[in-house]
Amino acid sequence: MSDIQQADWDAIVVGSGIGGMASGAALARVGQKVLILEQHRIPGGLTHSFERDGFSWDVGLHYLSYMAPGERERAILDWLCDTPIELVSLGAVYDVIHIGSSEPLALSRPYEAQEWDLKDRFPHEKEAIEAWTVALRKGREAMLKIFPTRAMPELAGDILDWWNSHEIEKWCKRTTKEVVDDLVEDRELAAVLTAQWGDHGGRPNKASFAMHALIAASYLKAGSWYPKGGGSAFADHILPTITKAGGDVRTGVRVTELVFEGSAVVGVRTAGGEEIRAKSVISDIGARETVDAFVPAGSQHEDWIAEIRALPSSIAHYTLFLGFEGDIEAAGATKSNHWFYPTGETDVIWTGAPDEDPPFVAIAFGSLKDPAHDPGPRQQHTGQVLTWADWEPVKRWSGMPIGERGDDYADFKRRAEEALFRQFERRFPELAKLVVYRELATPLTTVTFTGHRDGAFYGLDVTPQRVVSDALRAKTPIPGLFLSGQDVASPGIPGALWGGVLAAASVDPKVFKQLQK
Repeated sequence: MSDIQQADWDAIVVGSGIGGMASGAALARVGQKVLILEQHRIPGGLTHSFERDGFSWDVGLHYLSYMAPGERERAILDWLCDTPIELVSLGAVYDVIHIGSSEPLALSRPYEAQEWDLKDRFPHEKEAIEAWTVALRKGREAMLKIFPTRAMPELAGDILDWWNSHEIEKWCKRTTKEVVDDLVEDRELAAVLTAQWGDHGGRPNKASFAMHALIAASYLKAGSWYPKGGGSAFADHILPTITKAGGDVRTGVRVTELVFEGSAVVGVRTAGGEEIRAKSVISDIGARETVDAFVPAGSQHEDWIAEIRALPSSIAHYTLFLGFEGDIEAAGATKSNHWFYPTGETDVIWTGAPDEDPPFVAIAFGSLKDPAHDPGPRQQHTGQVLTWADWEPVKRWSGMPIGERGDDYADFKRRAEEALFRQFERRFPELAKLVVYRELATPLTTVTFTGHRDGAFYGLDVTPQRVVSDALRAKTPIPGLFLSGQDVASPGIPGALWGGVLAAASVDPKVFKQLQK
């Protein structure tokens, strides 16, 4: 019997994304001994980084919100870390929106600055812009009222939902498109206001407006931030909190099933045949994935299972990772992200991969954001070209292992890469000349490294149905099993952080007491 099997674990966390790391570290801070199991060889989930030919990219990090000094999320992150992560501001302008052939529009903080910029561009829509700002504030507040219910006993959560029912009905149960259409007549302005939907993955005609407001308004409060050292800084600073408290982090370990005693979860079983026991198990792999992979048929919680399975997955994506050599700032690169919608329509995804041009691309330059990046004598920098996409074009290869998908998949990837690079070259022709390395990640890459169904980058889609779903409470109806991460709270790193802390608080209420200090 291995040492892991003999260990007396208080909690096992399946998955080492930011939600899993946050759950583990929060429990470690209140005295629990935690084991994290990660199927990938590198911990961190979508916060991890990878290297090729001397270049390094973050796989899921483009910028962070709610991380200014004094922000509650920043304080929580500092508490979870063994040593604080150094976070740097990316400046007043965080995104640049390109709608059709119109002049680019820079989005800047705070609320007032963005209002002025929008009014300068759309002077005939001043009242609508002011109403939009009010709606963002109200929608964000409504979403924040839902978060605490995810870690409350069911009755208490239901009472709080009832108390806030008017705001929830007005902001959470309407879509982004419905709210925009009620306020705005100018279609270009409407496109600008919905352009950032990729930050949460909810298309404007499907997403809860409150979720859009939560994410879009987050940058208006205190701007955007980036961790020194890139995304891998999260694992570097959080995981020692767990190991120094007697816990452990194991990579390359795939959990295949839960271990039950009666109706209660008491541990997990791995692909290697190990049975590891603990007082509680926290799943950070996604709500739908947890149900599909771990909950056996006949578990007597069919209503809960059915409600989770009824929630649709979010969108898939392709990312083209670029390596540059040369002065990329002189060639047009910026710390702010660029969102391009060449047709003028924002509620679009790439359905015609690999040969049709994608109707949207987001372009970011991660190395410019990281103060720890050393370009060296060759002036090496990195960038990414991302597009949201449909799962169907890659579906036929989904059951095949890496390296066994055949020449037709290799050809598909080559053509998709060319399509994305053409878009980059059109937008930044001088930068394109400095590219010395290219590598494409498809929706199948997301499945390989996260296990998310249909390559869903953000887990569950942020529909009104998902936002108000009681099935996404951190404490599941199965004794001993808890959910963590972005499905519990909201997409993105701050949302997954909250999901992790709410899961930990559901396991041990002492976590809530620490958060109140």
